[in-house]
Amino acid sequence: QLQACGGGLVQAGDSLRLSCAASGRTFRSVCMGWFRQNPGKERDIVAAISWSGNRTYYADSVKSRFTISRDNAKNTVSLQMNSLKPEDTAVYFCAASQALSGSSLYISRYTYEYWGQGTLVTVSS
Repeated sequence: QLQACGGGLVQAGDSLRLSCAASGRTFRSVCMGWFRQNPGKERDIVAAISWSGNRTYYADSVKSRFTISRDNAKNTVSLQMNSLKPEDTAVYFCAASQALSGSSLYISRYTYEYWGQGTLVTVSS
């Protein structure tokens, strides 16, 4: 089970930090990702991080503003979001995908088996 938190209402230019904790089982060798979705739109990847942490992926729209990180000892993954823009407004979901190796990195939402409940981020202009 994945539990995401940290969303809220902020102004453009502010920062937020989303966190996702895995419970009920220890997620070993999983690639973790953050996705976001708006009503009527597809769920798009924002960032992903390999199990080992040595590989990351960022959507072009968030590069240099967002940072994904993980703490495997605590079964958590975080998304630091800086310089937020109104277009970052969405429900953010964390997800986990069983990885073939510690360096495996997955971008497609269809490869993720486990999903959190989502946390709403609203950025006002």
